[in-house]
Amino acid sequence: MSVRVRFAPSPTGLLHVGALRTVVFNDLFARGHQGDLLLRIEDTDRTRYNADSEKEFIDSLKWVGIEFDEGPHVGGAHAPYRQSERKEAGIYQKYADQLLAEGKAYRAFETAEELDQMREFQRINKMATGYFGGDWRDASAEKTEAALAEGKPFVVRLKIPHGVKIKGVDSVRGNLEWDGETVDDPVLIKADGMPTYHFAAMVDDHLMGITHVFRGEEWIASYPKHIVLFEAFGWTPPVFVHCPVIVGTDGKKLSKRHGATRVLDYAAQGYLPQPLKNFVALIGWSPGDEREVMNDVDMATAFNLKGIQPSPGRFDMEKLDWMNGLAIRAMSIDELEAALKQFIADPWTTEYWTTVEEPPAGKNPKAILKGLKLLESAFETQPEFVRQVLPLEQQRVNTLADFGTACEFFLLDEVEFDSAAVAKAFAGDHVKKLLGDMAYQVSGQNAMTPAECEAMVKDWASANGFEKIGPVIMPIRVAMTGQLSGPGLFDLMSVLGPQRVKARFERALEQIG
Repeated sequence: MSVRVRFAPSPTGLLHVGALRTVVFNDLFARGHQGDLLLRIEDTDRTRYNADSEKEFIDSLKWVGIEFDEGPHVGGAHAPYRQSERKEAGIYQKYADQLLAEGKAYRAFETAEELDQMREFQRINKMATGYFGGDWRDASAEKTEAALAEGKPFVVRLKIPHGVKIKGVDSVRGNLEWDGETVDDPVLIKADGMPTYHFAAMVDDHLMGITHVFRGEEWIASYPKHIVLFEAFGWTPPVFVHCPVIVGTDGKKLSKRHGATRVLDYAAQGYLPQPLKNFVALIGWSPGDEREVMNDVDMATAFNLKGIQPSPGRFDMEKLDWMNGLAIRAMSIDELEAALKQFIADPWTTEYWTTVEEPPAGKNPKAILKGLKLLESAFETQPEFVRQVLPLEQQRVNTLADFGTACEFFLLDEVEFDSAAVAKAFAGDHVKKLLGDMAYQVSGQNAMTPAECEAMVKDWASANGFEKIGPVIMPIRVAMTGQLSGPGLFDLMSVLGPQRVKARFERALEQIG
């Protein structure tokens, strides 16, 4: 059997983590089985349709590295791929007419007020809420014809069989079963003639040859309706895969406070596509061994339905940062330079950090933008210097956005001193002599290797009676960076070069007074 899977979003909002995981699962399963991945736009709710949303879905997934074999933007043998266009082509109505003719569906003429009254009656009497037949499920042909003759608006509902067990299989949870009486009769065709999800999605899955349907576990409640629909047509249903809910590290429903956001926001925050895909794939799925960091080929090869777990998948931002940091450290200098230039030039990067109301924890949008601007300018004015700087910070950052603030002290003519760092590092009686002697020693030099910088510092410490080098290292680091932390001191001194190092020692002396 040739695998065919689909990602079928409703373009009413933004692409978030839950939807991204669904399409990642689809993509990995298709690639692992040399199958096809389709994009189908489920836009039957025209009041909420947003063309920009559809474009964002396509653009976001292209950035992640997911390409579709068929879809509205690439075409295919099963076009059209927007349900509104399929409705206009008459694809759904003939199947609804077939069910009506066979008595497997019926027209229901209740008004909105009558439906509200029915639900209120059910609520007051503590009954199951839903439409279980009303006045029209078993209405006579004469009664229905009379209502039609009066021009009463109606919907078409599926007649869920009563007195039977509805049985289905979820590949994650196994055999499932429902009493027919507990499943309400879903609307198939709305009063405006537009099909509902319950109808259009199942008809399209059959016509497009979909073999597996990946969707969230919240759809399990609707699963019996879809089973009945496939049985009514005599069609073989696809394999249904209900993926586990995603929660935060505290076990609660995923929200922005856990780091959940739109996919393009992750791009603007400086995450790389491949580690983001890798991270998302592991939310509720395991390859069956201890592997976590995998490339696309490894994930597609390892991905199987047995690895999807029924228990909630945890969204852990620390894990994403770790994965992204590993990917950054694995990049060559050419790859890193190209990625940073593209990241800085992307309009969404500036827009995000300019407008974000709830920035990621520990991130200062203004500082990040300032640093990225400095980096952008340095790429133009001193490209070789930047290529020396980047590897030092490449070992310390977790996102592309971090490079802005991390590299800032390298690119400023005068570093900005952190007051707490100054108070801690410049308090010793030896500091003034240390900085003065260091400034003198680097004068007139053309270059310094890290080894030469290390020897210079250690020789001074030994000559001035310091058994431990910490009290010597700390003031020099603050003089160079304005901070107590940073990359290896001797490496950064070597990259800064004698002239910058001398100027920073002299400015630190001014700071001491």
